[in-house]
Amino acid sequence: MIQYDRFVLDNGLRVIVHEDHSTPMAVVDVMYDVGARDEDPNKTGFAHLFEHLMFGGSINIKEYDEPLQMAGGENNAYTTNDLTNYYIQIPAENLETAFWLESDRMLSLAFSEKSLDVQRKVVCEEFKEHYINKPYGDVWHKLRELSYKKHPYRWMTIGQNLSHIENAKLSDVKEFFFKHYRPVNAILVVSGHVKLDEVKRLSEKWFGPIPMGEKYVRDLPQEPKQSEARFLDIEADVPLDAFFKTWHMASRLEKGYYSADLLSDILSGGGSSRLYQALVKERQVFSNIDCHHMGSVDTGLLTIEGKLVKGVKMEEAEKAVQEEVEKIKAALVGESELEKVKNKTESMIAFEDMTVMNRANSLATYELLGDADMMNTELERYREITIEDIKQAANDIFQETNSNTMRYFSKN
Repeated sequence: MIQYDRFVLDNGLRVIVHEDHSTPMAVVDVMYDVGARDEDPNKTGFAHLFEHLMFGGSINIKEYDEPLQMAGGENNAYTTNDLTNYYIQIPAENLETAFWLESDRMLSLAFSEKSLDVQRKVVCEEFKEHYINKPYGDVWHKLRELSYKKHPYRWMTIGQNLSHIENAKLSDVKEFFFKHYRPVNAILVVSGHVKLDEVKRLSEKWFGPIPMGEKYVRDLPQEPKQSEARFLDIEADVPLDAFFKTWHMASRLEKGYYSADLLSDILSGGGSSRLYQALVKERQVFSNIDCHHMGSVDTGLLTIEGKLVKGVKMEEAEKAVQEEVEKIKAALVGESELEKVKNKTESMIAFEDMTVMNRANSLATYELLGDADMMNTELERYREITIEDIKQAANDIFQETNSNTMRYFSKN
């Protein structure tokens, strides 16, 4: 059971405090309720661009990293389609330094054409290196566009098109910042060797005066139920043929999400999983194969993907995957098989919660989902899933009309 306290500042900033005095360190985690799904379809990649801009100096602090390093701290950030997260780990006696740094960039970034130009170039290079010039780098750009027709999950966090970042204007960037990066749209989690009263005092001092901003009310176009199978063939300069197939699945807070998560582990959770045993080890159709899902807040995708063994025909690989999918739809999963993946999930959750950094991040994420206490109830949701639930999920998800298939052929 993870103990924590929660309070809300007058400007809407939600603050969660998790005391752990077994460490000399403190973690300050700021999560903003904005991700790539909240972007203008003609101006994508902005949430990720901000991940870079947020380290380029704020209104009163020209250099972000220097004072943090002098205080013995380290920091990082990540952006997804659903959220943006910034976090600092620092010796607890220097906690106020982290509050000073994070509050100033929430107050306002030091917007300038020079800063934007520098970070724009960095992001454009990242786009080229990882998504244009890298073998298979365009896979998820194409898969998302194939799988989603309305929902903004149809583009990646890096952005849908390189030109969107290349053409980003300072006015666009400012507008995006003051719409989303406001206290009322943020969560602050402080964990480690800290005291509740001290965190309250520092929160009021550093974050309290920041203008609330307007609460962002999300109203995204929802993806209609898919009614026919979609296919896409690609030919590219890659070493091996590859096969990708996605199916729409439940959103993060639905029971079906937990069933789908366990289902993906049954199919592809290591060397003893169904897909590996049948298609890599026994039939030797794929050199590797994986089943995973996006873990997204809105309705996500369950994916099976693998590289074919050289010489194996794409039709044979596709048929082999379909046979395994039909097996799990038709036959009940064994009690021991389900128990095994539940135990694995339990171990993973326990392992993730070992550090104060991860606990802070989990508390922020669950608060974003609507209730920080989900951190203490999440495991029970997995435990409640039955064999019948898994079968139901398999039959709901693995319908051919709900599928999107991409066959990625090697020119070689």
